[in-house]
Amino acid sequence: MNIKKALKEKNKKIKEANEYFSKMSQYNSVEVGNKRPYSAKEMLEMWKQSVDDLITLKTKIHLANVSVYGKIFRLAELKSMVSNLKSLSCNEGKSAPNRWSSEERQVMEAEITVTERDEMIKTLETEIEKIQDELDIHNGTTEI
Repeated sequence: MNIKKALKEKNKKIKEANEYFSKMSQYNSVEVGNKRPYSAKEMLEMWKQSVDDLITLKTKIHLANVSVYGKIFRLAELKSMVSNLKSLSCNEGKSAPNRWSSEERQVMEAEITVTERDEMIKTLETEIEKIQDELDIHNGTTEI
């Protein structure tokens, strides 16, 4: 199985483990005399097995990704930079009047202009796409 398929399988296993726990939790305590549709003890065992399987799969994925950890970490940090830059205020000129205050409007000046910020974001997003393409190739061709 390649990493791409393993990542999909990981998500299925996470969902499966959560479903077992949910059933265990929901049907552990029932009113005396009511039928229990799922055995909490059986769900507990299935949940534990599912978590063990998930741990094994995640370990295999991580070991297969050792050679691209730098790219994975860079990708995450570049995405964080884009998110932060998008929230950077680049307001310039007079601020809008505040109808609840008698204060005078402020005149704003940005050291980094909106066009400079947008260009930085565009450059980062181009690098993100390049790294993502490289990781997609790695995930599609690397067997675990």
